[in-house]
Amino acid sequence: MAFGAGDLGPAMSANIIIFFQLVFLTNVAGIPAGLAGSILLVSKIWDAVNDPIVGVLTDKTRSKRWGRRLPWLLYGALPFGLFSFLLWIVPRVGGELPSVWLLLTYYIIVGAIGQVFYTVVNLPYTAMTPELTQDYDERTQLNSFRFAFSIGGSILSLILAQIIFLQIPEEQRELQYLVLAGLTSAIATLALYWCVLGTRKRALVFEAQRIQDSSEEAIPLLQQFKLALGNRPFLFVIGIYLCSWLAVQITASIIPYFVVNVMQLKQAEVPPVLIGVQGTALVMLFVWGFLSKIWGKKAVYFMGMSLWIIAQIGLFFLQPGQIGLMYILAVMAGVGVSTAYLVPWSMIPDVIELDELQTGQRREGVFYGFMVLLQKFGLALGLFLVGLGLQSAGFLEAAAGEPLPVQPASAVQAIRLAIGPLPTLALIAGLVLTYYYPISRDVHAEILLKLRERRLSSDQKPQE
Repeated sequence: MAFGAGDLGPAMSANIIIFFQLVFLTNVAGIPAGLAGSILLVSKIWDAVNDPIVGVLTDKTRSKRWGRRLPWLLYGALPFGLFSFLLWIVPRVGGELPSVWLLLTYYIIVGAIGQVFYTVVNLPYTAMTPELTQDYDERTQLNSFRFAFSIGGSILSLILAQIIFLQIPEEQRELQYLVLAGLTSAIATLALYWCVLGTRKRALVFEAQRIQDSSEEAIPLLQQFKLALGNRPFLFVIGIYLCSWLAVQITASIIPYFVVNVMQLKQAEVPPVLIGVQGTALVMLFVWGFLSKIWGKKAVYFMGMSLWIIAQIGLFFLQPGQIGLMYILAVMAGVGVSTAYLVPWSMIPDVIELDELQTGQRREGVFYGFMVLLQKFGLALGLFLVGLGLQSAGFLEAAAGEPLPVQPASAVQAIRLAIGPLPTLALIAGLVLTYYYPISRDVHAEILLKLRERRLSSDQKPQE
């Protein structure tokens, strides 16, 4: 439970960014859609550097009291919560909105710093997974709990958004998002401290064993990156995760526009649709976790993705007034989304053990650094593509306090393309990569057997 709580805060913070930031920037801060979509993409240029670096630093961290990973969560929780909140403020100069370029600069700087602290707390957290259990199926179960909290946090943030949108008039959109950000940031900070205190004992047991078994020599930073990228199964996991997560981000960022501009509903109808997706994903996590023990990770991924592709195609053809069908398709999408959360992350520990067999080192931080980087890159690229597409199609932004404009037919068609064909192509690419992924349950068992044999051989060597 405590381990799962570690993903509650980052999930809530990331969730409101995924679902609402593009809408916030265009309809509250008044930034054109193309520039709004570029804000997170620009901040990811720095993330491309800091994610793997933080991963390596966590591998090298030494603390008898907290281990390798937990000090990062302990000291990063407060600044993470603070910058998560600052991202939803519309700064003013003398009571007036500054120029678009000053607003753009503010959100890029705050977003970049905020993403650094997201890395500081989330990357060490994700790297803890293989340190808590080495069992092939138990890792899938552990990730089920993790993503239960992750999706549960997403649902909680949507419930809060629904309550806030209903209680605060739509004319006060700026206040709506400010209250939502304040609540989610506070919950995020407290949840991270729960994770630190609740997992400390188990993490220190593994750390003591790792130090006792370790006979590794230091590998230079650039060589570590080359070794990681030279791990063939890891390249498959990278591709699978990037494709599935890109589909998640594009769909999530366009749904608020789809509900309002295509289905012609109120903004308060957006959270229930999103809850339909996330609620289904939450329930299906445990179903897929059970089925993966019977049929394996590949089969589960194929089943979930197939339903998701059907849902995306259905959304493309959906017409105003087909509200019931919209919710059915949202539930179908949620069935697939849960496998996008579960399967790639449960593959990573297997890849890490293959790397340990090949190099003699456990380098969780390096591999999870690349995964967190891809998660953020998928988010940034998704928002950038959606924003650029909307602006190219003539989407009309609105400033704070102004009514939402009626969108032209070209913008509505661009929203349809973003909800259907774009994520579908990404999902199909992910299915192709999953088909060729080389580590099965039997291959993983062989890897663990060879690692045990190596450790026994090392233990039996005469001491000098």
